[in-house]
Amino acid sequence: MATTRYNSNDFRRQLGSPRPKGRADTKDTLCRNILIYGHCRYEDAGCAFNHDQTKKSPKPDATTRKTLNVDSAPFTPAVSSQPSKKTFSSSHAASAAVFTPRATAATPTGTPTAQETDIPPAANTPSAFSNIAAIREFTPQQQNYDLTTNGAAAATQDASLNYDPFTMSSVASALPAAQYNPYASTDHTGLVAHGGAYFPSAQAGYQSLIPPSFHLYAPIGPYREDLQPWQRSTYDFFMPENLRLELQNKSHAALQTMTGTAALQMPQVGNYHTLVTLDKTSNRKSSSLFGYVTWVYKAVSGKTSRLYSLRRLEGFTVSNDQILRPVKEWKKITNGNIVAMQDAFTTRAWGDSSLMFSFEYYPLAETLMEHHFPNAQHKTSFRSNTNHQASETVLWSYIVQISNALNSIHSNGLAARCIDATKIIITGKNHIRLSSCGILDVINYEKSKPMAELQEEDFVAFGKLIVSLATNTPPTGLNLGKAIEQMGRNHSSTLKDMVLWLLNPPQASGQKTVKNLVAGINEHVMTAFDAQQRQSDMLYSELYREVENGRVLRLLMKLATINERTEYDKDAGWSENGDRYMLKLFRDYVFHQVDAQGRPVLDPGHMLRCLSKLDVGTEERIKLTSRDCETDFLVTYKDLKGAVQSAFGELLKGSGNGRGGPVASGSGHGVHHPSHRDRF
Repeated sequence: MATTRYNSNDFRRQLGSPRPKGRADTKDTLCRNILIYGHCRYEDAGCAFNHDQTKKSPKPDATTRKTLNVDSAPFTPAVSSQPSKKTFSSSHAASAAVFTPRATAATPTGTPTAQETDIPPAANTPSAFSNIAAIREFTPQQQNYDLTTNGAAAATQDASLNYDPFTMSSVASALPAAQYNPYASTDHTGLVAHGGAYFPSAQAGYQSLIPPSFHLYAPIGPYREDLQPWQRSTYDFFMPENLRLELQNKSHAALQTMTGTAALQMPQVGNYHTLVTLDKTSNRKSSSLFGYVTWVYKAVSGKTSRLYSLRRLEGFTVSNDQILRPVKEWKKITNGNIVAMQDAFTTRAWGDSSLMFSFEYYPLAETLMEHHFPNAQHKTSFRSNTNHQASETVLWSYIVQISNALNSIHSNGLAARCIDATKIIITGKNHIRLSSCGILDVINYEKSKPMAELQEEDFVAFGKLIVSLATNTPPTGLNLGKAIEQMGRNHSSTLKDMVLWLLNPPQASGQKTVKNLVAGINEHVMTAFDAQQRQSDMLYSELYREVENGRVLRLLMKLATINERTEYDKDAGWSENGDRYMLKLFRDYVFHQVDAQGRPVLDPGHMLRCLSKLDVGTEERIKLTSRDCETDFLVTYKDLKGAVQSAFGELLKGSGNGRGGPVASGSGHGVHHPSHRDRF
């Protein structure tokens, strides 16, 4: 509580010059108002003191000194190295009460401080009284009234009223040191020094830190937005809306099932069940790429319970047992731009001979044909005005990703053979993957071409795909010569030269390789790599914010395991007279509130606030009332948190293994599986 240093009435009486108390030489005494304010407003109203500053005051004798200093505090100055100099003190210190400090400073008594020795020479002259700021406050040598200021720093203080005889700073040195609080300090270098008190280490040279508080969100992460330090956006408090909506839509698509007669018509294929058709149309004709009628399904594996994508080739007959050998080679390839193949098998579940391929499943994935040419017809040669034009930046991103996939495929002695707009899917933001890889190797196993020729066909198909996307022309209506000429007018020469390198046959001196391709586009490879890293940083930052979003659930599970335990009804330690009774009332306070009319109050904000404060253990007090309204408790969240930890600790000891395990007999709640080790 802020208070004034002096009583207002007493201080008002000091504004005027003190009246003479029978003193004979008052006319030679300089008026105190002149010393303090530089003038005296009572000079012409009968003030009996001297108001002439140029007149030197005579040195008083012993009798006069005793008379003038009868009300001053007794003082014994320290030995000074300059006894000829005079030390001045303020007028308030002269009338201050006697002060006896409780603790002495560490400075020796006989050592002069900077405050004693650093007195301006002009202070010995009468002109020193004209500069009131030059008069320094006196601090006794034996005491240290400011624990944060040493003697050298005290010499720089001015003549303001900085001495308070009622201060408690001198008493602070006699009090015990407060426990180190890591949350109250901005300098966290002391964490290591004070961590030894919590976790003493047996290893030499090892220093452990205090345990982290998981209820706090650490605001770190390499992802940075173009905002000033004082600016905040809505996304700082919640997950971005577009990311949340994307994840929810993908989750909804992954859990989608068929109903009615359509679900009954779907058979169980091998180890896969719960098939859902992923095709956009119900009537599919022969595929121009595979030569067979194909169907795509989403299915659940009976072995792993994971979702997979099944591609069915209708009417395919296996004539050789070695036809599925390429599947083993494709299962070894793992690449971020390739949809990995899982298995291949034959089935007669639909009444015919069908060949099934199992691939990884990506919900809501769409092909490049569906994304960039949504209204294109396979047999038309005109461009649709509603197509999504791909910018050159997006094209370079596609080129880098397809090159990465081809590098992984060609280095394993295989060929993609599926670089087509209908077989490349988009699974994320500009993230593409080659799907259906390896199917043509199985279909054309008996009439396969040399691998060098197949890899050359990959480069040609790659170039045609880029030309189609750059000119916004569907692949079926592409005129290669005119499209390349148009691409040269609308895009950079580097992109055109790269496409020509892909389409033209290799020179006689060597063979085209992916390494030669990457060497010519290394600048764009670095750009795509940087964009991918920034996307990863953004997702990692969002994941880091959600790492402890289950803390409220863990607290609820603790409260649920403590309250209303029937096996401890006859135990006096668990009676409704101790800490557990307060936890029961706290449950009513959080979840069982009613309004004035007795209607239930369902306020999620109130529940989350109370549980968050309990998780932190704040000092806020709340009143818990019993159900009969005859008993009230005034407790803090800190006390309730201690009660939760104590009660739950006893439950862990009584559970046998400390983490889960069988429940007490007679509870009727079954047995907890020993492999479920939930972290509380």
